[in-house]
Amino acid sequence: MDTKELLKKVRKIEIKTRRLSDHIFGGEYHSTFKGRGMTFSEVRQYQYGDDVRNIDWNVTARTNEPHIKVFEEERELTMMLMVDVSGSEFFGTASQFKNEVVTEIAATLAFSATQNNDKIGLILFSDEIELYIPPKKGRSHVLRIIRELIEFEPKSKQTNIAEALKFLSNVMKKKAIVFMLSDFIADDYQHTLKIASGRHDVTGIRVYDKHEESIPNLGMVQMQDEETGEYMLVNTASKKVRMNYGRYYSEKVDYFKDSFSKSGAGTIDCRVDESYVKKLLGYFKRRG
Repeated sequence: MDTKELLKKVRKIEIKTRRLSDHIFGGEYHSTFKGRGMTFSEVRQYQYGDDVRNIDWNVTARTNEPHIKVFEEERELTMMLMVDVSGSEFFGTASQFKNEVVTEIAATLAFSATQNNDKIGLILFSDEIELYIPPKKGRSHVLRIIRELIEFEPKSKQTNIAEALKFLSNVMKKKAIVFMLSDFIADDYQHTLKIASGRHDVTGIRVYDKHEESIPNLGMVQMQDEETGEYMLVNTASKKVRMNYGRYYSEKVDYFKDSFSKSGAGTIDCRVDESYVKKLLGYFKRRG
């Protein structure tokens, strides 16, 4: 992709997602994810209705007028976006591929965090850590994240969620708001998720296509595994083949929901042909 086309794509995503974060998610994000506590801001004269427990007795004695301490939320937080860039994310039968929806969701979350003056970091992962961008503030930083989400080409097409969570625990020592975006067609990550959720506020956003849930009866079809690159002939006319695939897919979804639930982490299911705006807003409101 040439620079002009890339900048055009970045700008298009910025316009769409920034509008969403400004008008819809800014306030919801702020009320959902609280700061680290209250910090002293200033002293002012006592007004009727103020809490007498906040009276500053030293200033009151010095001025002969009652004054109170004013506290405000210590707001600054860090958001980490963990994005699956394995081969299965480049799948889509509707208007968008999964990775395109993931990019829009990540950008919307990033601009919501920026609006609240929080830091944003990015981890792109497959079965290894493909890219790590340490948390920083500001629009230009968010635009860099969007550029990477659009044009980054991973070295591997496979997935290892546990490795990504281990890396998160190693690089983020202080509590962060973590959004992991993937189709979660993986297993063996429950233990590392539990460790990460013990320190961080973790939410898994499962982005999927409705045609991944089951195989239609199309006769003998050549299929390619996006993560291994392997081609195979599949007899989709076989009821047993369709049932086995449906069971396999359901097991992965159940494992995702069970793992996040047991770890005390949140989940959002987002199908590519549905509105991720409604899904995010509903999640924020339930949590707020």
